[in-house]
Amino acid sequence: METWYCIDSGNKSPSYNMALDEKLMNWHQEGIIPPVIRFYGWQPATLSLGYFQRVEKEINMEEVKRHSLGFVRRSTGGRSVLHDDELTYSVIVSEDHPRMPESVTEAYRIISEGLLQGFRLLDLQAEFSIPKTDEEKMALKQPRSSVCFDAPSWYELVVEGRKVAGSAQTRSKGVILQHGSIILSIDEEKLFDLFNYPSEKVRRRMQQSFSKKAVAINELLEVPVSLADVKEAFKTGFEKGLDIHLESFQLNKEQEQEVLKLASEKYEQDRWNYKL
Repeated sequence: METWYCIDSGNKSPSYNMALDEKLMNWHQEGIIPPVIRFYGWQPATLSLGYFQRVEKEINMEEVKRHSLGFVRRSTGGRSVLHDDELTYSVIVSEDHPRMPESVTEAYRIISEGLLQGFRLLDLQAEFSIPKTDEEKMALKQPRSSVCFDAPSWYELVVEGRKVAGSAQTRSKGVILQHGSIILSIDEEKLFDLFNYPSEKVRRRMQQSFSKKAVAINELLEVPVSLADVKEAFKTGFEKGLDIHLESFQLNKEQEQEVLKLASEKYEQDRWNYKL
């Protein structure tokens, strides 16, 4: 059984979280560390923007500030995510790993097997989302909403037809990064405050539609689970789903300084976050 590293970062700033994901990709590409699974949270709660999204068109920055949220652009694509009451995960692994298919979609399927097993350990009958009709496939290419959880993509996880985890993937120098959100609870009013709409009527219609498409873990369970419970379930789920052993790992002082430097020089800068 292969051993991967497991990092529990706790709650970190938006810039630190994105910088650490990038550095883990670099260190893995350089052969310094094996594949990694990381769990983390956000301080403060943060709106993360997909790499290709446009701030001025899609995001209401006044509301982001009014809610005292952090703000950062991800290196991965996809749509905006409000990181609040959730467990965030990252998976870093080489493209040429024996278990990783060349196809991005199929790599999602392999990595998401760990998520599937995690949900089932929480007694949630999660299933993979597989868009079947041409209309569903077109909706993924041309999303109507800026909100990540508005619709599931290929091999994301759904329970009773509603999305329970949102993920995004990127590849650089032969290394895959997939990260995503496992939501414990959703504040829909706060979430929908953060985007621009043609009218209030459109906002309300989209918000009503959203509640039928996405759901948080603790809405589905009779007895709510804690963050610690969820973290343990998904740690075991990744071990089971990927047939690996996870070994705890902590950054040394030099590595920590590298992350902080990248956070300051890249992910805290307007030229990155606003694509100036």
